[in-house]
Amino acid sequence: SDFLRMTLKNSETQSVSLDKELEFLNTYLEIEKIRFHDRLEVEMRIAPEALSAQVPNLILQPLVENAVRHGLANVASVGRLRISAGRHDGRIFIEIEDNGPGLNGKRKRKSGDGDGSSGSGGVGLANTRARLEQFYGADFSFEIADKTESRGTLVSLKVPFKSV
Repeated sequence: SDFLRMTLKNSETQSVSLDKELEFLNTYLEIEKIRFHDRLEVEMRIAPEALSAQVPNLILQPLVENAVRHGLANVASVGRLRISAGRHDGRIFIEIEDNGPGLNGKRKRKSGDGDGSSGSGGVGLANTRARLEQFYGADFSFEIADKTESRGTLVSLKVPFKSV
């Protein structure tokens, strides 16, 4: 019910603080933890200086949902999800990592940084990419790739730091 209330309350809001976005994300993750029982571990590594960053409302939930649905749902052991955020050189960095099977040979998907590429992926990723472009123009980076040092997928998002 908290998840639904927060969704409805903020449905017309274009941007929120990262702190507020993470609060919403935690509510979503509580539902997933109930669903997965003891097979889902979530770790958040959020730098305090990143919490006041302005981000598009509900930008992280579809990315985390993707990680759970396509990465962790098919893991027989414990699924691990790590969400990290920090601030450096006027930008906010957000990463979502899982220990699922990875992209299974699918190519790395990248957009932003003014490179003009539209990337690939499903509707949720296309919508996320479009929202980032609407919010930041070409001044963002959004990449989905296999993790280099271990099994799983890494989603990286870099956007200009704008304070709420």
